Amino acid sequence: MKICFAASSGGHLEQIMMLYPMMTKYTSFILTEKTNYQPSLKDVNVYRVVQINRREFLFPFKAIILFFQTLRVFLKEKPDVIISTGALATLPICLLAKIKRKKLIFIESFAKISSPTITGKIVYKFADLFLVQWDEIKKHYPGAVNGGGIY
Repeated sequence: MKICFAASSGGHLEQIMMLYPMMTKYTSFILTEKTNYQPSLKDVNVYRVVQINRREFLFPFKAIILFFQTLRVFLKEKPDVIISTGALATLPICLLAKIKRKKLIFIESFAKISSPTITGKIVYKFADLFLVQWDEIKKHYPGAVNGGGIY
């Protein structure tokens, strides 16, 4: 079984890195945005895609680039499971997982206690397992499972 751990930069990446012991237990790789901060891991491949912001002028063009970069990684690695902590940069791999009938596990952000994320609201509709880290957020995701804090 091959697992893709997908997260945008910053806190989302920090959260997914809390699953590092799982990354080393299974054949896996990380998909994240290309930024100044990059995890340097010798035993897990890291793929970097374009950083994207829905409020910037070039968003539509960067979204297309992001999709094709993600598709290339997906076709090369052929993951069986995608585990994502969001955000926007991970949406293409989540959609590809669903299209290709792969398992998708989404972990809503630890920082979101009482309001949902935009990516969470989208992915909740088709994730195989949707995990939250706080009971309070379950009012927005009634079918979610509280997996407890990732930290």
